[in-house]
Amino acid sequence: MLQRNGLKPGMALLDVAAGTGLVTVAGVELVGPQGRVWALDPSPGMLAELRKKVDVETIVAYAEAIPLPDAQVDFVSMGYALRHVGDLNLAFAEYLRVLRPGGRVCIMEISRPRNRLLRGLLHFHIAVVVPVLARLTRRHADVQRLWAYYGDTIESALEPELILDALNRAGFTDVDCSVTMGVFREYTGRRP
Repeated sequence: MLQRNGLKPGMALLDVAAGTGLVTVAGVELVGPQGRVWALDPSPGMLAELRKKVDVETIVAYAEAIPLPDAQVDFVSMGYALRHVGDLNLAFAEYLRVLRPGGRVCIMEISRPRNRLLRGLLHFHIAVVVPVLARLTRRHADVQRLWAYYGDTIESALEPELILDALNRAGFTDVDCSVTMGVFREYTGRRP
């Protein structure tokens, strides 16, 4: 996803809501030794786990108040955490501010499927398949609790139109949303 949306060797990447580093690790590989990567997350514990995987600069902060100078990065990513942002307008204004002219934002997010069949399949997966797999792998309590929470956050996810509108209002151009399997979305935009 990062490569498809323009992340290249030598670029500066800010991974917002980096968590334990799934997107950050991929970003480090793509920008290579000439690039630079920051991982931002409000949880010091998550960032500590991330640092076990990869050596990057970490920032304990929220998306709505990024402690970096203006026009500092070429690419801002966010992987499956937008539904935890308190104020989209502030967050997207911050993304635009820290991006260099021509820089790109790519936000990956899961949304409620619009198709009733897909919505039912997703619910079945979370309510039935995941608990069975959790029992088989002996990680029942933690995994089931995590997926129940994940299911709840998907149900309360923002509508794609609201996200696209907020990106446009923040000043991004070439704003777009692609969807895979009716659930996985990539919201993209470019700083003019």
